[in-house]
Amino acid sequence: MAPSYYAPRGGHPGQDQLLTDRAIFTDAYAVIPKGTMRDIVTSFLPFWDDTRLWVIARPMTGFAETFSHYIMEVAAGGGSDRPETDATAQDVLFVVEGTIAVTVDGTTHNLAPGGYAYLPAGTDWTLRNTSGETARFHWIRKAFEAVDGLDRPDVIIANEQDIAPTVMPGTDGKWGTTRFVDPADLRHDMHVTIVTFEPGAVIPFLETHVMEHGLYVLEGKAAYRLNSDWVEVEAGDYMWLRAFCPQACYAGGPGKFRYLLYKDVNRHMGLRPLTR
Repeated sequence: MAPSYYAPRGGHPGQDQLLTDRAIFTDAYAVIPKGTMRDIVTSFLPFWDDTRLWVIARPMTGFAETFSHYIMEVAAGGGSDRPETDATAQDVLFVVEGTIAVTVDGTTHNLAPGGYAYLPAGTDWTLRNTSGETARFHWIRKAFEAVDGLDRPDVIIANEQDIAPTVMPGTDGKWGTTRFVDPADLRHDMHVTIVTFEPGAVIPFLETHVMEHGLYVLEGKAAYRLNSDWVEVEAGDYMWLRAFCPQACYAGGPGKFRYLLYKDVNRHMGLRPLTR
């Protein structure tokens, strides 16, 4: 059975809706529920046609400082011939609805739902929606941290449906991670993966680590422990975690619980303030 991916639609709630929602922002984490992704908070970008986006994470001093995360909505015929204006930025695209044509160094790749592209910093690429329907995809950006003696990573084009998840040991297959990048490839300084829990599966301890996280729920629902709080999340919600925020998970069912995960990896810790 093909995976299911949630995609926001925007719009506005009626005047009869209660104001109470699940949005949370703390010193350690944020929860951005799907219901907050309305027309009033969309943005636009230079050199993009017939496109709007929701910015759901951006570097913030004292919080999570390494990445930005957009949900892009490109109408039929829209796109950009100059999508990335920062030569230091590396990009990950993950398609959840529709089809986009990504042209990299003169070669065009059609990415359908589940499609993934890793575009190293400095890559010459363009993007167009050549289909007859609106396309929606995630766009994660990070300034690349080059290391003397390591080459820059290669372009990666893939689809998660063609990749067998790596099962977490001792979980009877109930917790798996779909990896688009070889974890042993130290050229990469970030990983974007898809984590899948079967109903009833858990993260059975409070993970507490230096990596920052962005977790967008693609499918299902769960109870997630963030710092000292248990929060309920469902498809379309976003969790944004600073370094060392304790976290755990209980996937309550009835179906799979899946999320798109960002984390920073494979580099020395900076010993001086970052300059951007």
